[in-house]
Amino acid sequence: MTRHTGPMDRRPPLARLVRWLAFLGVSDTDSDETRGQKVALTLAASTVIGLAVIWVATYAALGIYLAAAIPFTYQLVSLTSLVVFARTKSYRFLRSSQAVLMTALPFLLQWSLGGYVASSAVSLWALVAVFGTLFFFSVDASIPWFIAFAALTVFSGVIEPTLAQQPAPIPDPLRVAFFVLNVMGVALTAYVLLQFAVRAQDQAFARSEGLLLNVLPRTIAERLKRTPGVIAESHPEVTVLFADVVAFTPFTERTAPERVVGALDEIFSAFDGLAQHHGLEKIKTIGDAYMVAAGLPLARADHAEAMAQMAQDMLAEFTRVREALGLDLAIRIGMESGPVVAGVIGRHKFAYDLWGDTVNTASRMESYGVPGRIQVGEGAHQRLQDTHRFEDRGEIEVKGKGRIRAYLLIPT
Repeated sequence: MTRHTGPMDRRPPLARLVRWLAFLGVSDTDSDETRGQKVALTLAASTVIGLAVIWVATYAALGIYLAAAIPFTYQLVSLTSLVVFARTKSYRFLRSSQAVLMTALPFLLQWSLGGYVASSAVSLWALVAVFGTLFFFSVDASIPWFIAFAALTVFSGVIEPTLAQQPAPIPDPLRVAFFVLNVMGVALTAYVLLQFAVRAQDQAFARSEGLLLNVLPRTIAERLKRTPGVIAESHPEVTVLFADVVAFTPFTERTAPERVVGALDEIFSAFDGLAQHHGLEKIKTIGDAYMVAAGLPLARADHAEAMAQMAQDMLAEFTRVREALGLDLAIRIGMESGPVVAGVIGRHKFAYDLWGDTVNTASRMESYGVPGRIQVGEGAHQRLQDTHRFEDRGEIEVKGKGRIRAYLLIPT
């Protein structure tokens, strides 16, 4: 009776072989970039080893054994290098050996056949090595390989009259077929490599753009890309909101770190979704506090109304997450409307932040608020009193500001 220790691989044999070859030299410690380069180079070398059978078989059948021996030598050396690569995982060895073989052997084959015409310009395949060094080495490291290709090409042109006097006995139809194969093979390889490079560049740009927009508002990011420097703006009409998880520090002391971080991630991710839905600008998180603003960097007349709706939705989302995760926590929310100064600070790690009395008051409205309620200052109350209902708390003592009037927003 056969006992299976894992799921059966139901992929076709060829697919299993390709995957085995692709990951032949991959190590668990490789970075994503190195892993991708190893896979691409291994598959490229394996493909050329297979294609070399055409040249070996054809030239051997025509009795041109020296010409057949050159691609056959490539096959043997490449197979040996892949075996070494599988054992050592040394990417540097494989890429260097392939670069040498793919640069030198096409020219040797061309010279043995009697020059450009007789060989159907087989030296074009050396361009594949030059293109490959751009991907598997670096831009600077590829320059010597291009110089070597150019030198060998010039040398081939110089000795062409001598080589052409004794061309290999290859039938004209076969010579034309090989010419088409050489041109199309190199063109296809170049196109695939360029397409891979463009796709990789687009993906890298999209990732970097996404990371940048996670830190800065889009309009601010665009300005920084066009004209790097200090960005500082005054916004006369903005609403700022702070939300804070009540008694979160004691929660962290009695709870496993994974659950602490996971809970905060669920809560703040839900808030991020709300900010995006309402078209508001998340400013930052500070520990277990969340800061968001409405009316910047682009002004909007309904900034207070939009933030009031955001605050009510935050209470509802927090309740949903709390119940889903079984958390015994509450949240305080404070908001205020008025003028602020906004700008980007830092040189190595950018931060878009706000300053001014409106920001300080919104923070105090949160810290001196009521768990499960939305507390607003006089500025936000004035802008919302015609469309929302409030519970007047009267004047409350606030550190650093004395006694100020506060209101609790009654959810609609």
